[in-house]
Amino acid sequence: MIELELPFPPSVNHYYRRVGRRVLISREGRKFRERVCALVADLGLRPMSGPLQVEILAYPPNGQERDYDNIEKALFDALQHARVYHKDSQVKKHSTEECTCVPGGMVIVRIEARQCSR
Repeated sequence: MIELELPFPPSVNHYYRRVGRRVLISREGRKFRERVCALVADLGLRPMSGPLQVEILAYPPNGQERDYDNIEKALFDALQHARVYHKDSQVKKHSTEECTCVPGGMVIVRIEARQCSR
């Protein structure tokens, strides 16, 4: 199992920007992804293979009401970009739990191999 403490991700509503006909990752999204890559690089992890399950403990920066499935996209994308796993389609089971607010916000992510029985 891998456990990572990461910055609080931007909502999918702020992760992408439309430029003409193209959809790009926003400046905020790129900054988040770069921070995740730097934190993961310091750990020297090898990409995980096979089906995975991910548990997310989300500590928001404030009491604003959030749709927590909106933070998963940015988080899964950044973890793939950081080479924690090869493709985010490897995530077969995931859960997100809202925790108490902490200044600046953060997420704790636990990733482990999953034995799919189906």
